Amino acid sequence: MSGCPTTWVGDYLLKPLCPVAKFVFVNLFKVSVYGRENIPPKGPYIVASNHRSHLDPPVLNSVFPEPLLFLAKEELFKPPFGWLIRHMRTVPVKRGSGDVDTLEMSLEFLRKGCKLAIFPEGTRAKPGEFLRPKPGVGLLAVKSGVPVIPVLVEGTDRVFPRGSKFPKPGHPIKVRIGKPKVYTGYEDNLKGYRRAALDIMEDIRKLLPHPS
Repeated sequence: MSGCPTTWVGDYLLKPLCPVAKFVFVNLFKVSVYGRENIPPKGPYIVASNHRSHLDPPVLNSVFPEPLLFLAKEELFKPPFGWLIRHMRTVPVKRGSGDVDTLEMSLEFLRKGCKLAIFPEGTRAKPGEFLRPKPGVGLLAVKSGVPVIPVLVEGTDRVFPRGSKFPKPGHPIKVRIGKPKVYTGYEDNLKGYRRAALDIMEDIRKLLPHPS
């Protein structure tokens, strides 16, 4: 993790508090995890999750053993939570900055051993819905060659829905972690990236529990 972006506040203040913070967060928001055994014990990987709430990033960080690296809109670094976000392995991305620059940055972080979290849909979907994925996640999967872990998060849109200023604990949150997969055999071009992205999104969908 030495090549991942960090700050002295994150290393010496927030990191020691992580175990306690995770315990409090998981219990406060009633987070249940399924498939934790699918998380690779070492090496870089991509966590690809569906996205329905601003609560999704901290939920993911609460269940993975090591801090995940997020690329986030620069607007999220404003008060009241901006200061905290800046020290939690989150890299600001300017609105209007080239997608190529962001993807190259992400590939470099993966080469350095970082665990990168990405939301293939690119934005929050409505409750119960899945959006068509952006090709970027496919590009990262194909070019990096690192395992991609599909993750399905349910319930965050009930706890922290669109339009709410603060989350309201009460409804349970479920995180389903699928088996990691290396996406080989895809063309190293836009067509191949789109196909890989669709397959990754389908692997996330497959984590939905089947009605008994």
